[in-house]
Amino acid sequence: MRMVDVIQKKRDGEELTKEEIEFFVNGYTDGSIPDYQASAFLMAIYFQKMTTEEQGYLTLAMAESGDQIDLSAIEGVKVDKHSTGGVGDTTTLILAPLVAACGVPVAKMSGRGLGHTGGTLDKLEAIEGFHVEISTEQFIEQVNDLKIAVIGQSGNLTPADKKLYALRDVTATVDSIPLIASSIMSKKLAAGADAIVLDVKTGAGAFMKTLEDSKQLADAMVAIGNEVGRNTSAVISDMSQPLGLAIGNALEVKEAIETLQGNGPEDLTELCLVLGSKMLLAANKAETEEDARSQLQSVMENGEALNLFGELIRAQGGNPEVIKNPELLPQAEYQIEVPAKTSGYVSEIDADEVGVAAMLLGAGRATKEDVIDLAVGIVLQKKIGDSVKEGETLAILHTNKKNAEDSIKLLQDHISITKEKIQTPSLIHTL
Repeated sequence: MRMVDVIQKKRDGEELTKEEIEFFVNGYTDGSIPDYQASAFLMAIYFQKMTTEEQGYLTLAMAESGDQIDLSAIEGVKVDKHSTGGVGDTTTLILAPLVAACGVPVAKMSGRGLGHTGGTLDKLEAIEGFHVEISTEQFIEQVNDLKIAVIGQSGNLTPADKKLYALRDVTATVDSIPLIASSIMSKKLAAGADAIVLDVKTGAGAFMKTLEDSKQLADAMVAIGNEVGRNTSAVISDMSQPLGLAIGNALEVKEAIETLQGNGPEDLTELCLVLGSKMLLAANKAETEEDARSQLQSVMENGEALNLFGELIRAQGGNPEVIKNPELLPQAEYQIEVPAKTSGYVSEIDADEVGVAAMLLGAGRATKEDVIDLAVGIVLQKKIGDSVKEGETLAILHTNKKNAEDSIKLLQDHISITKEKIQTPSLIHTL
């Protein structure tokens, strides 16, 4: 088999076989297929797209290019959740204990974040002593014991995807639905889940800015998951404004604790109940969404989910007292209020720019080498549709810098206020 023939076949719009796709993935991973041929192949996919079967073959080949986690020793149906990212996306910290408290094993492998704020691992490390590096044996034992564990991803998970993503970044092929979907799903398959629930974001703060593109991506990922034998479903959720109120690592942990106590922001709570219901259905722990939602609300109200979060923290070396006293989390030296310049109603909160404002405070990484300040970030005081008076606080900056003028200006410039009241954006969009 020659790579040039595979490129030509896809260039001409023909469907590739499983063997041809595996030949490409294996050859590019081991270096026998050069960048220039891989680039040509990616561009052919960009223009000619891929069938569901081709996407399934590509996803499996990438998943099999490195380590694969065997979770068969964990009792029950293992359900994973994946979010396509956003600003203030604290869902994993809430969903994991909520779903686990209902008896569904949550064996979660998470990453660190580049961009506005840290990833799930960074947020958990805001809890003193919490460590995300435990052995596979400990990981499995902990999930069987507590129904929950959250660890860092293996260093050799989907090496083909890492190489291909870097190449896509410099060949203008990042925004190809088949390539995005295969990239995301290959990591989910390698992580060993039996079922997958996808939270596909849409709006200004999302990777996919339009609802149409978000639906295409969701459809592609669900098709791939089901094609390769994983029970896969998706929710499309709004990211036109930040989710919840907190943006920043320790601040988001505090918000997660408040949400598990039943006192969280309405949008964050609702999204967790929607996603959690789908996870319970996928694990056969509920027959209807109403039953699933009722179970989740019950463990939130009776404190079981919050207590389980404390047990997770204890098991992985952290101080469980943080669930009773969130002030034990890292605290910023200064709190600066950002006032509204005019009266009216909040009409827009540009999630991307709010995220940049948080990153300027030190809440995120511009490069992998950057060190995050876990204490800093932003807590919004207003959301879209809320009334506001001139001089009233729009947001509070938690910062270790006396001068945060850049972040203040970004927020005032990108939280729009109009005279007319506007409708709150829909949180959940149907597929």
